[in-house]
Amino acid sequence: MAITSELVKELRERTGAGMMDCKRALTASGGDIEAAIVEMRKTGQAKAEKASSRTTAEGIVIVKSNDAGALVVEINSETDFVARDANFKSFAESVVQAALEAGQQDVDAISQLKVAGSGETVEHARQQLISKIGENIVIRRAIYMPIAENIGAYVHSGRIGVLVNMKGGDADLAKDIAMHIAASKPLVVNPNEVSKEYIDREREIFTAQAQESGKPAEIIEKMIQGRINKYLDEVSLLGQPYVKDPNTKVGQLLKSANAVVTEFVRIEVGEGIEKKQDNFVAEVMAQVRESSNES
Repeated sequence: MAITSELVKELRERTGAGMMDCKRALTASGGDIEAAIVEMRKTGQAKAEKASSRTTAEGIVIVKSNDAGALVVEINSETDFVARDANFKSFAESVVQAALEAGQQDVDAISQLKVAGSGETVEHARQQLISKIGENIVIRRAIYMPIAENIGAYVHSGRIGVLVNMKGGDADLAKDIAMHIAASKPLVVNPNEVSKEYIDREREIFTAQAQESGKPAEIIEKMIQGRINKYLDEVSLLGQPYVKDPNTKVGQLLKSANAVVTEFVRIEVGEGIEKKQDNFVAEVMAQVRESSNES
């Protein structure tokens, strides 16, 4: 039986294995897709099918740069133990290097890039790693930043990655600002970039709090506006106190260095992912009940 691309695609979608592995399995089974799946499961090549639905909220953030730009990538695993594994780290480094050389930030496109030295695709390497370690591995996101003048990059404990694009100043200042962003988590560069949705939400909260004071309406309005202005400073880079000198705002520091931050990105491992909370007692009781039912 001819091994068609449609057959390879179907097997790949059902098992999560690499294209070449699927083709080899189909060739060995004479084109019988069900027999190919059985054999792949025996050898562990189809582990990704089972692992793909499991939550990946741990992992690593890596930042790399070259003369053209910089890239920050988050690659997730299920446990922190695997995130510290040498095989996982080696895979992550190879992914970021391939993506940086291609100037690529689209995850699907990165998956089809070739890994240096092996000639295999990133996706094939990912599937092989899943089979080897038995955990789901996900390239969650990547952000590429072309260099303006100075680019600051900072990684904290492999879990927080920051890129800063800056005009003026110097490389040392750009890195210091990246470190500040890692620690202080601004949402935007300038206060006027904060969305109306955020401001309206905060205004609603501040209004409810101020009205409990029993003060006159005009005083309450001034209180609300003052709190909003304070909030805008707290969430904008330029309005925040500089971590190395809290008496100086970041905006003042940049102005004194004749520097302007044009953009920044901050990525933290697992942010926005709801982690599964294991209930050990409930899990044991469920196993006991299951054993009782089988008896």
